[in-house]
This record gives sequence, C-alpha cells and structure tokens, in this order.
Amino acid sequence: MTGDQLRRMQWLRNLLCGALIGVGAILPGVSGGVLAVVFDIYRPFMEVLTHPRWALPKHWRMMVPLGAGWCLGFLGVARGIAAAISVSASVTTWLFIGLIVGTVPALFREAGKEGRTGGAWASLILCALAVFGGLFYVSRVAGATVTPSFWWYNFCGVLWGVGIVVPGFTSSSVMMALGLYRPMLEGLAAMDIQVLAASLPGLGLSVALLARLVNWFFRRHYALAFHGILGFVLASTLVIIPSSYGGAGEIALSALCGAGGFVLAFLLDRLDRKLQGTAAGSGDSQ
Repeated sequence: MTGDQLRRMQWLRNLLCGALIGVGAILPGVSGGVLAVVFDIYRPFMEVLTHPRWALPKHWRMMVPLGAGWCLGFLGVARGIAAAISVSASVTTWLFIGLIVGTVPALFREAGKEGRTGGAWASLILCALAVFGGLFYVSRVAGATVTPSFWWYNFCGVLWGVGIVVPGFTSSSVMMALGLYRPMLEGLAAMDIQVLAASLPGLGLSVALLARLVNWFFRRHYALAFHGILGFVLASTLVIIPSSYGGAGEIALSALCGAGGFVLAFLLDRLDRKLQGTAAGSGDSQ
C-alpha cells in the first residue's frame, strides 16, 4: 500500500468513525465518548483539547475528517435517526449494541496495556454497578418531565459534551427521562436555530471545562480509568437492550442489525491494525 493510499484509507476510516460517534451521541443509551474510546480516537482527541499547541500539529490530519464526520452524524443524520427510531427503536438500538460488543475485545486489550491490578478490577466492577444502577433508575424509575426551553436546550448541550469527554455517560437516556429527547431530536432534524444556538455552546463549554480533569486522571491512573470505562461500556450496553418487540420479524431484523454492527466493528478493528502495521513498517523503512 502506497503512502497516498494509506492516507486516503485513514481519512475515510476517521470520517466513518466520526459519523458513528456523532450518531452515537444522539442514539438513546449510547455514549459518543465510549465509541471514541473503542475506535482509538479518545486519547488523541483529549490531547488536542488539553494541549492544542503541540497536539494539533500532531493530530490535525485525524481531527479534520473526524470533525466533518461528527457533524455529518450529529446534525445531518438526526432526521434519519429520528425516522429510524420512530419506525423501530429496538432495531436501531441493536445496531449500536452490535457495534459496541464488537469493540469490547479491543477495549479490553487497551485497558490492560499497563497491567491489571486489583484496583483496576475493582474500578471495573464499581463503575459497572454505579452506571447500571444510575441508568436503570433514570430510564425505568424516575418519571420527572420538564417543558423544553432555551435553558433546557443548553442543558442538553452540556449533557452531550459530558458524554463526549466522559466515556460511558449516556446523555440521551437522561434527556428521555426528562422528556427533552424528542423535542431536541426534532429540532436538530429541522435545523432549528433556537435549538442549535442553545445546545452547541453548552456542548463546547462542558467539553472545555472537563477535558483537563479527565485527561489528568488518565495520565495518573491509566489502568483504573480504562477499566472503569470498560465497566461503563458493559453496564450501559446492558441497560439499553430492548425489552419489547413488535413480533418475530422485528426480532429477526434486530438480530441482523446487531450482527451487522458487530461485523462493522470487527472490520474497523482489523483496518486499524492493518493501518497501524503499515504505518509502523513505513516508519521502520525510513
């Protein structure tokens, strides 16, 4: 593979991953931050946020297609996601469950790069229990709703930003519990100025405020942090498994979409390894 072909493959791969992360931020129960972790994008993204002076020259070729893909997924696909969820929320959710499950082995390998101590396993278990309990309460027990407004849309943007910086935090589930998810999604699909003007600044502010704190924790306690993220992934995936279906046809289609998501994640992981191996080989030969 030539250098130009490698760069094109990397660009297309990052565009696709950015689009999936953007859609993941919208889909109920799915964390865009988790998808960033499992696609091996999270750490360079956090470096750009916390140390832009030296990280941007290093990662700008990755960030451009990621940003374009994220905008495509978050804003451009909102109408399609809204339509897909209205047709079958179960089938749509199973597609992303397949994506997440397919990347768990790669995430497990990443978490163990610096060893697996007793504290790391405890972090995994405690984070899984805490996230599962919190999301279960929000989605199944709490019934509070609010009236959508400028400030509540700003709050939604903050939730989305937290979901990007803190992997495992599923902002859409909280919005659904408060009755904000559907009006937010419809506003994004219609490119409503009020919704965009309120939510996007909140998103940017929460990302900017939390990035350094989260990045510091990763540098100091890598194994604890990554095993905790693995617990987030497992717990959030269990919580979003659909419990009701419209019949045998919807069950079969859900299984097909889940398998398709798994295969897509598997192929992305293989592509990552191939690109990394090719890049390493090119570097050694120079």
